[in-house]
Amino acid sequence: MKKTITIIGAGMMGSALAFPAAENGHDVRIVGTCLDDEIIDGYIRTGKHEKFSRPFPENVTYHYFKDWKKAVEGADFVIGGVSSFGVDWFLDEILMQLDPKMPVLSVTKGLRATEDGTLLSYPGYWESELKKRGIDRTICAVGGPCTSYELVFMDPTEVAFCGKDSEALRLMKQVMQRPYYHISLTNDVIGLESAVALKNAYAMAVTLAVGLNIRWHGEDEPQHYNSQAGTFTQAVRETHALMQMQGGTFESECIGLGDLYVTIFSGRTRRCGVLMGQGLNYDEVTEALAGITLESLVITRVMGEAIRRKAELGMVDLRDFPLLMHIAEILDKGKADADLPWEAFTYEHLK
Repeated sequence: MKKTITIIGAGMMGSALAFPAAENGHDVRIVGTCLDDEIIDGYIRTGKHEKFSRPFPENVTYHYFKDWKKAVEGADFVIGGVSSFGVDWFLDEILMQLDPKMPVLSVTKGLRATEDGTLLSYPGYWESELKKRGIDRTICAVGGPCTSYELVFMDPTEVAFCGKDSEALRLMKQVMQRPYYHISLTNDVIGLESAVALKNAYAMAVTLAVGLNIRWHGEDEPQHYNSQAGTFTQAVRETHALMQMQGGTFESECIGLGDLYVTIFSGRTRRCGVLMGQGLNYDEVTEALAGITLESLVITRVMGEAIRRKAELGMVDLRDFPLLMHIAEILDKGKADADLPWEAFTYEHLK
């Protein structure tokens, strides 16, 4: 049976999700945020995202934010396509006014920290804030190793949808799954959302080694993989410890590690890590990448502050997270000397 899906946020990932749903014969409405009018202008004019290899299917329509309430009328579910910088905007402008019975699937990646260092998923944060305002709803989310342009290219992609509402998750999977888009389902919201957020910090850490190689040996020197493998090993070790702290499942941890892999090899987070490895500090990185949304920097800072707070309360040992704390220190203190604390990664398990 044909369904209607409304995507709010005309960013790359939200827009990319129009393809599998529309190719399954469903009607898809892409609604820009208040900052997306020019993007919607382009969609109406060309029927295509400039960075996508294919035009949108004919059953995709485009709408300005001023018309968002009309665009969700009759929808079977809404996809939230905002970046992590739009989390509170999405809460105030959309979730506060959307029918609580309307299922929502979020693509936004990141975590929020409480005063005691507890890390909340964005669905958990939204649900908590809505409850304070007398609104009871659950929010689903998507996580996994998926770049938007490769999804549009129909490169085989494995992701997971998470949420407390199993019926809504099954509906979303039925609407969205394609021969190239494969979806697992889980109720492990905090685990999946933590795993795919953690990967941002650790992808920067691994690609820091790429930048160090360039700094020490020059642009023409081939990549050296020993150092990348060493940081990847430590990233996996720390991710596992953090996932245990968050109470996530092994399956969610695996999704996060797959997401770490793809992030190391592509996109904005890789560029941040490489530039820091070359010796640029936080301000210089943000200047070099001006105009690009750098969610990974925000997520890493949140994680670093949360783990420091937990250490102050005696809940964790900072020595268990040398890679995360090293990256957080670069961001917090503008440290340009980005060499890695290699000996802190070593251990002795001897009798």
